Amino acid sequence: MERIGFDTGRLRWTREPAEHQIGADRIQITTRPGTDLWQRTYYHFRNDDAPVLQMETEEKYFSFVVRTDLSGAHRRFDQCGIVMYLDSENWLKGSVEYEDGDFQYLGSVVTNHGYSDWATTAIPAQIKTMWYRFSRREDDYCIECSQDGAHFTQMRVCHMWEGAGRIAFGIYACSPEDSSFTAVFDHMELTECRWPAHDGQAPD
Repeated sequence: MERIGFDTGRLRWTREPAEHQIGADRIQITTRPGTDLWQRTYYHFRNDDAPVLQMETEEKYFSFVVRTDLSGAHRRFDQCGIVMYLDSENWLKGSVEYEDGDFQYLGSVVTNHGYSDWATTAIPAQIKTMWYRFSRREDDYCIECSQDGAHFTQMRVCHMWEGAGRIAFGIYACSPEDSSFTAVFDHMELTECRWPAHDGQAPD
């Protein structure tokens, strides 16, 4: 696979966290209490204040890989992961959300035109690091996860209604309840798209 390279100097804040450190190959984000991303569905509230650090691109086919460390998470819903934030009503994210000392949620949220969904699976609370691979094929997207950075499994395939042109993607961390923790991101890289074209039924 061709590696495109990842330049943290191209990253820009949509919203800044309480504290942060950005290095060439390692980023730390310290969250503020009461920060989150969610739109309407089921809960009927709208939260749009999580720290988001992204770069912009018009590239139609690529993959972005990052390892996250949420060892500092300690309160329900503390979370960190990958994000593609276009605006408050169009975005997606993949993350682990701390629940309690027994388990946490590995999941993804896709928000199109102001309505979020949440797909999750429970994983042991002892898992403190998770790799993500975010891939784009035009206006379709894939989120994968891995515990070792070598073997990835699919979490989500989705369509983004506003995701056909220039997009922004990167990382985020937040603490929806009265909490703050420091999330760590490393092993970041951009590559050619590792989500292969579909080999099967022909398109309509």
